[in-house]
Amino acid sequence: MAEHRMVDVNGIRLHVAEQGAGPLVVLLHGFPESWHSWRHQFGPLADAGFRVVAPDQRGYGRSDRPDDVGAYTILHLVGDVVGLIHALGEEKAYVVGHDWGAPVAWHTALLRPDMVLAVAGLSVPPPFRGPEPPLTAMDRKFGGRFYWNYFDRPGVADAEFGRDVRTTLRKFFHFGSGAAHSSGEAGQPLVDLERGWLADMPDPEVLPAWFTEEDLDALTESFSQGFTGALNWYRNLDRNWELTAAWQDAPVTRPALYVYGDRDLVPAFPGTPELIANLPALMPSLWREPLELPGCGHWTQQERPDEVNAALVEFLKACP
Repeated sequence: MAEHRMVDVNGIRLHVAEQGAGPLVVLLHGFPESWHSWRHQFGPLADAGFRVVAPDQRGYGRSDRPDDVGAYTILHLVGDVVGLIHALGEEKAYVVGHDWGAPVAWHTALLRPDMVLAVAGLSVPPPFRGPEPPLTAMDRKFGGRFYWNYFDRPGVADAEFGRDVRTTLRKFFHFGSGAAHSSGEAGQPLVDLERGWLADMPDPEVLPAWFTEEDLDALTESFSQGFTGALNWYRNLDRNWELTAAWQDAPVTRPALYVYGDRDLVPAFPGTPELIANLPALMPSLWREPLELPGCGHWTQQERPDEVNAALVEFLKACP
């Protein structure tokens, strides 16, 4: 059973869940999630001999949520991971991330390879900086309808998602699941700018077996203070592009694992299928070919915990 506490990190307080003893594994959640998204990983990783720690990242759950939008850059997020490792009394850790947590994990390995024993990303592949700022690129391609651009509008998505938090989360988790999409589906997550993103999202009568009403209760509680902190991560996408200019074309050099579902919309984003296909050539540190999970949607470690756990344990044990 995971134990919970608050930790002072990088000038803020983070809530963390912790279980096990051994080499440190830091698990980083995505949007719209919390430490709870790793509930299926705690036991198996702890049983395999690891100390497992999953924070509510800044802006989420019981952790601090700074008011300044500029306090959510990739450098702040990597700084939180670095500070957390040190606050836990360690010098190095394995770092694993899903969704937004994956870019944080990848960038921690990119910027601080001295502290990362190995890195794994679920859903979002390793970062290779594009030729133009991402919000600018998606605005040009989709006329402002791509969800990143919608999230960038101050207060708009915050208000839409906050009107009925439980319904928002129920819709999101159905929309991103493998059950909601067909394999190879190439549709993009576009928003009706007048009606909002939730308007046309189906509201499922029954939740999938891997996401219970109790799970939804826990997640709803974690967003009781709203979505603004979490959305502020997206509002720094172009700023992150500017801040990481010095790492243009730099690959992650630490041992790396990438896992994704074939029904996840993220790996179908513009340019991403080509990136995934070229990863073995772009990243010599890749442990093996990207692991594709048939029938799996966006919520990788929740939808397919057994396969993800087996892959993580094998990978982490192979990277002492």
